[in-house]
Amino acid sequence: MVIHNRSILVMFSKTIYFSFLICILLHGFYQANANPRAPKGTDEIKTYLFPGTGFFIKNRDPYDDHEAKGWFLEAIELQRADKLSDALKLFEKFTKRRSDLIINFENSPILVAPESIFRAAMIREKQGDWKKAFDHLVIIARAYVKYDFERISSALMQLAEKIATEDLPKKWGVIPRLRSGADDRARLNQIVKLSRGPKFAPRALMVLAEISLKDDKSDDATYALERLINFYPKHYLSEKAYFMLAEINRSLISGPSYDQGATLDALNYYEDYLIFYSEGIVQGLDEELSDFEIRKNEAIERKRLAILGRQQMRENLAMSQLEIGRYVENYGKYFLLHWKKLGNQPALQFYNQAITTAPESNAAREAEKSVAKLRNE
Repeated sequence: MVIHNRSILVMFSKTIYFSFLICILLHGFYQANANPRAPKGTDEIKTYLFPGTGFFIKNRDPYDDHEAKGWFLEAIELQRADKLSDALKLFEKFTKRRSDLIINFENSPILVAPESIFRAAMIREKQGDWKKAFDHLVIIARAYVKYDFERISSALMQLAEKIATEDLPKKWGVIPRLRSGADDRARLNQIVKLSRGPKFAPRALMVLAEISLKDDKSDDATYALERLINFYPKHYLSEKAYFMLAEINRSLISGPSYDQGATLDALNYYEDYLIFYSEGIVQGLDEELSDFEIRKNEAIERKRLAILGRQQMRENLAMSQLEIGRYVENYGKYFLLHWKKLGNQPALQFYNQAITTAPESNAAREAEKSVAKLRNE
């Protein structure tokens, strides 16, 4: 009985000891990751671009140059031997901690860390892990501003478009990878924020708008297109953006009996489109000739549709003004102040607006009849 109780005591002591040890380790982990600038008593955790190495206490110091050079050269040899999994393990070490080492490689100076991460991204893409490849490229764009940004931006854009529009490769050839429209839009927004010029941001905004429309997110699409025309008004994609904004607002119209805010917005965008591109379009600075020829044919069709859309918006507004005029004529005396003094003037005002807005519409002809009737009274 005494032995049994002693065993229980020993087990209880060990449990307390291990619990205490785990608490100490967890506290060290929290202290290693907590934001030192956060006010006392808050639970704010600082996020790092480089997560660091180590389990409980993270080491985020830059790698030793000798160690970084050895990993890079070994990984290159493994990559050339087509041992991609082994090469990937070494290349991805540089996604954990920073390295600013520059070495001469193939007769030119090279930044070891961003080159390693770029090669890791290309291997990930080849293996079908496009999302991981995109995340690697983002690290380069944010952490290594001296690296070839056009190379990174182009790769980011291609990957974002592939992830958003193509079938995702299955993991290990078996497990399906799930697509998220919100994540797709977030990636394209990242490209817009990272871009340092008008070459990639407008394209990212256009793809973002198209994806948002596909996901029935018209507000997100409108926001992306408005950023495009406001920040990059001279970019060749602005032509398509104006037309898309008009079409989005047109799709929100409920009819002449309802609020005409969307009708006015659509009309304004159609008119802007027809004014700005009345003489056709020109080739963009970074636009391929073959792409320009396709866009030129599409722009001809867009212009034809914009003329029709403008006329339809005017007719819708005229019909709305006609309906308001009729309502004021019939019921104005119940809600207008000084309606006897005003007489038919409020109704005539709306009828005249209908005639001016769309002179050749059916609504204008009906308004003309109502004007003639009121003036003969």
